[in-house]
Amino acid sequence: MKILVINPNTTVSMTTKIAEAAQAVARPDTEIVAANSQNGPASIQGFLDVATCVPGLLEEVSRHPGVDAIVIACFDDTGLDAVRTLVSVPVLGIGEAAYHAASMIANKFSVITTLSRSVPGLENNLMRYGLAQKCVRVRATDIPVLKLEEGDPATLFKIRSEIREAIAQDHAEAIVLGCAGMADLMAQLSEEFGLPVIDGVAAGVTFAEALVNNKLSTSKIGAYSAG
Repeated sequence: MKILVINPNTTVSMTTKIAEAAQAVARPDTEIVAANSQNGPASIQGFLDVATCVPGLLEEVSRHPGVDAIVIACFDDTGLDAVRTLVSVPVLGIGEAAYHAASMIANKFSVITTLSRSVPGLENNLMRYGLAQKCVRVRATDIPVLKLEEGDPATLFKIRSEIREAIAQDHAEAIVLGCAGMADLMAQLSEEFGLPVIDGVAAGVTFAEALVNNKLSTSKIGAYSAG
């Protein structure tokens, strides 16, 4: 099968990281096609970026016909409903995928994300998905998304500190990494803290494979009908 993993921002280095995380969990017979929008914001941090990146996202999706599933690699699940309306193949957002994965392996979880202004949007999504009661807290590190691309040890220190507080204060049983730019940290942090640390890119690809294997597609009766 062929899965399009699309980064709705224009930062190529982040797309490369996302592609590596996707390929690491994909089945041997799954082809990962990684792409990013050609037009739009360099990072997605809050409601305005979410809105302005959608046209570029839809344009990029249209450049990749013939894929079996699409994973939108932005934790805000940017443009998810629009892309589901545009195509008939399964479309997954990495936020939704990560939340569902966490809810299936832990009684409660916390989310570690980037800027504080991103928190309300993520909380809204949790309520929309019916999983707000499973999430103890969405924690902001106040690290800009593009800072994650620099490999600064101080950045990882902030993420670790928030995980420690989530375990101690929230009594979180799992941690969801709230940005595609953190995709490369999942295995390292899981081992370090001794609890599940979930990356939405990995969860999204795995769930996409399951939907394709079960021959399920996006319903075109009702909300996601094209016309």
